[in-house]
Amino acid sequence: MSNTPHQLAADFPELADKIMELKSSDSHFAHLAGQYDALNEEVHQAETDMHPMEDLALSELRKKRMLLKDELYKMLTQPA
Repeated sequence: MSNTPHQLAADFPELADKIMELKSSDSHFAHLAGQYDALNEEVHQAETDMHPMEDLALSELRKKRMLLKDELYKMLTQPA
């Protein structure tokens, strides 16, 4: 695992197995998780000044990341 903070499996270690399961069995979940990972990486690069951006733009990316994470968490915790 990389050193990028806020990865799904690191933030929800109790759901790591379900994350892996849904990534392979649910194409919608896999798509959203891919979007989340890409957005999370973009935020991380901006926060570490690898690819700096204005504060407002970074704030908007963080909001998008949070919304995606909320949606993914709902999918992970809904009853089977």
